[in-house]
Amino acid sequence: MKPKPTKRLVLPPGAENTGGAGSIFFVGTATVLLRYAGFTILTDPNFLHAGDHVHLGYGLTSERKTNPAIDLADLPPVDLVLLSHLHEDHFDRRVARELDRSLPIVTTEQAAASLRGMGFGRAEGLERWGAIVVEKGASRVRITAMPARHGPPVVSRFLPDTMGSMLDFESPALRLYVSGDTLVHEDLRAIPRRYSGIDLALLHLGGTRILGVLVTMDAAQGVEALQILDPRKAIPIHYDDYTVFRSPLEDFVKAVREAGLEDRVVYLARGDTFTFDVKEPGRRAA
Repeated sequence: MKPKPTKRLVLPPGAENTGGAGSIFFVGTATVLLRYAGFTILTDPNFLHAGDHVHLGYGLTSERKTNPAIDLADLPPVDLVLLSHLHEDHFDRRVARELDRSLPIVTTEQAAASLRGMGFGRAEGLERWGAIVVEKGASRVRITAMPARHGPPVVSRFLPDTMGSMLDFESPALRLYVSGDTLVHEDLRAIPRRYSGIDLALLHLGGTRILGVLVTMDAAQGVEALQILDPRKAIPIHYDDYTVFRSPLEDFVKAVREAGLEDRVVYLARGDTFTFDVKEPGRRAA
């Protein structure tokens, strides 16, 4: 297969690389703040509150049942946004109205085109397996679009294009995977063949159902994804915030326990922070 061209994004120098110290702050839904190697990255920004509704297309709506751990206005300075797809529970109308339009957003080609039309001129679209190298002073992270399927083949044609992401930080080396909204499918099995040694995985769960059709991983598929991807640690997110989520976190906890994978999973409530310190390179393919 011909390699995809690699894009490049240069950010202004800022906070120095803090060595191997990093953190994941769970805001809610699929929204986290990742701090590592001098970067602050916001994923799938959703800052609506309990009782608010999102529009999912074709006249479908869903009510938020929870509040975010922090509000949009209280975010620290962010270097870039990583967006799996353009659904309102991942990029809501408040974010569309209030987010700084100068922020770079790395997402699918389809979503990037829509975002540029909304005034987000630095939206960068990636095709599957395409990559962008982000530089900030002496720090570098390579973001590669991973295969994702937001529902069975017939249904996914009527949903926004979606992607997972692999973030490869250079120093200290860290490989972090974000699933995006996806089901387990055959292309997912290509990820560990191309990208072994995943240090940390963020898994979008929830068992989301639209008109009764499963469009994100439920508990059983979440465990299957763990077994396929084999990360050192995994954090489940996107699991109980909206009424379309039908597979509660307790189901995943039970399935993980039954699979004997308890030592591989870290559970965060909204507002919790997972801190880590990379003392040596992760498991990398030769």
